[in-house]
Amino acid sequence: MPCSTKSMRNDGGIDVIKKAIEKLSLRHKEHIAAYGKGNERRLTGLHETADIHTFSWGVANRGASVRIGRDTEKAGKGYFEDRRPASNMDPYVVTSMIAEATILSK
Repeated sequence: MPCSTKSMRNDGGIDVIKKAIEKLSLRHKEHIAAYGKGNERRLTGLHETADIHTFSWGVANRGASVRIGRDTEKAGKGYFEDRRPASNMDPYVVTSMIAEATILSK
């Protein structure tokens, strides 16, 4: 699920993105529990997925929980992608959890 805010898309946004990812890492278990049924069968750490039990992030890393695109890193601004939600997730629940964790929490 791609995510960005205005401050992430502005100059220097890469720092805002990294802070948001750090906040997401602190709530990994809570998010996994709400990110769709059967996710344990998909998030195995194999086949370009992250391991369900471990939070990870990286640039252009399809095997990470959260990925920053190469273009975002190069530009120093843009968006990140939370790769953990399953296709059967409730988009309203997931979006609100990401917003609460990355925007509203201190």
